Amino acid sequence: MNLDGLSLAPLVGELNTALTGGRIDKVFQPDPYSLLLWVRQPGANLRFLLSANPARPKLLLTATAPENPAVAPNFCMLLRKHLEDGRIAGIEQHSLDRIVNINIDVRGERGIIVTKCLVVEIMGKHSNIILTQNNLIIDAVRRVSAQVSRYRQVLPGKEYAYPPGQDRLNILATDPFLFAEKVLAAPAASLSKAIMATGIGLGPLTVRELAWRGGFSPDISLSELDAADTAALSEAVASIAAPLKEGQVNPSIVVEGQRPLAIAAFVPGHLSQYDRHTFPSMNAAVEYFDKYQGRPSVPEKEVLNKLLAAELARLTRKQAVLAGELSQAENAGELRKYGDILMANLYAVNTGVAEQALLDIYSAGPEAQQIIIKLDSDLSPLANAQQYYAKYNKAKRSGEHLAGQLKECQDEIVYLESIAIALAHAFASAEVNEVRQELIAAGYLKTSEKRRPPAAPSSPFTVKSSEGFNLIIGKNNRQNDLVTFKQAQPDDIWLHTKDIPGSHVIIRGENREITEQAIKEAARLAAYFSKSRQSANVPVDYTRRRHVRKPSGAKPGFVVYDHQNTIYVTPDETLGQQLLSR
Repeated sequence: MNLDGLSLAPLVGELNTALTGGRIDKVFQPDPYSLLLWVRQPGANLRFLLSANPARPKLLLTATAPENPAVAPNFCMLLRKHLEDGRIAGIEQHSLDRIVNINIDVRGERGIIVTKCLVVEIMGKHSNIILTQNNLIIDAVRRVSAQVSRYRQVLPGKEYAYPPGQDRLNILATDPFLFAEKVLAAPAASLSKAIMATGIGLGPLTVRELAWRGGFSPDISLSELDAADTAALSEAVASIAAPLKEGQVNPSIVVEGQRPLAIAAFVPGHLSQYDRHTFPSMNAAVEYFDKYQGRPSVPEKEVLNKLLAAELARLTRKQAVLAGELSQAENAGELRKYGDILMANLYAVNTGVAEQALLDIYSAGPEAQQIIIKLDSDLSPLANAQQYYAKYNKAKRSGEHLAGQLKECQDEIVYLESIAIALAHAFASAEVNEVRQELIAAGYLKTSEKRRPPAAPSSPFTVKSSEGFNLIIGKNNRQNDLVTFKQAQPDDIWLHTKDIPGSHVIIRGENREITEQAIKEAARLAAYFSKSRQSANVPVDYTRRRHVRKPSGAKPGFVVYDHQNTIYVTPDETLGQQLLSR
């Protein structure tokens, strides 16, 4: 969750509204850094996810339920003892910092209500979740000893202390002109550093936005600014702070392609060169961002990407070498030609010479032309002819072998490209694991000695066309086989990009006549979930499922088909990205 303190503020407000008064039914700890609180409200059961993962700290309401270990960790057991059946009394942000206090009223001894606090510190590698009572630490997800930090220990029995740097100004509680004056008077080299040193909870995105709105470069030296620039910076501060103070939040995510770049409670004007999406709430934006942000860091995905890139690079080099050797082998006809010319001119060939000009029996035209043929001076004319025939036969056999090798190499490239596409669409651990298992089965990856618990198989994409037809899209080769040969019926329409690696797409007829519009929409999805996602006018073949067959012994996802038609379409990026964000 790439939120700074300023954009965290409206999220905390939403969480406070949604959760205050709710009873904590259950506490889970899906991984060493994360907690999942099941909170019961009248007419609603909410999942409140907190994480101190150094790479992706976060807190949000989520619709998903992460898998939990069979045996609850000690910290989870402690929280169950202290917090279950407690009621959330309020959720508040400390100043404008990335620190959130979740106050929970629980019934103590003799029925007396006591308040305990779950402190969530969203601070990158220093992130933590700490349980306190009366400002004393009960325990934490990450204990911090004196050996780790001399300045701030987080240990049971210690007094809780906020991280240093709490004396900076809150942009939401400070007059914009005063804030601008403080910035320009700060002992910093550049404007961006001065803003960060002056205001609490202002991350790099907000700092760059303030500079942009004021008409400055964020790296401009403070020595180049004077009192006249105070007004411009003040207006920039007010343009961001005033709407937030009035509750006018504009949750936004900036993306490049499918990669999220930034998230904020306002629309970043300085990033107008990228796509910017707005959301109805900060929680919705955070949940969306978290799904996208989580994709590159799915365990093993980057490792598998590197493996596939290396294998494809190796095969591409091999393909070039084989193609060159095959080209030479295909010229083997010249060797037989030399043998034939020698046999036709045996009477004219001198013994013991290195080359000789002879009549070319294959030359066209009214007059025969001569050709110079190299000879082995140690061999007789007949032996030289026989040697050329032997070289021809060897080259011919080699050519047949090389052609087979080249075909195998090309097929392997297509297969690995299909796996690479599947990996690009794999955002859940189960999906990445399916790609991993396919690479192991194909011999590209060695299985680890440590056995992994079997994961539930992932499911294909499903979506309805504008006319209500059910469309099914395979995410990987296992799913491609599944949707084509298990889920599709003989009269359903099967689609795939023509001669391009990609997903199998099925249009379910379900006793209806499948329309051209449905085929066009499905074809646009087939084009999107293929190697030609970024192209236009992509050819997509479609045919009845009954005309699709899997050859015996073929690799996963490989099929042959006939009776096809071809349609040329542009990939449906909008719907494709919506499916990927699920």
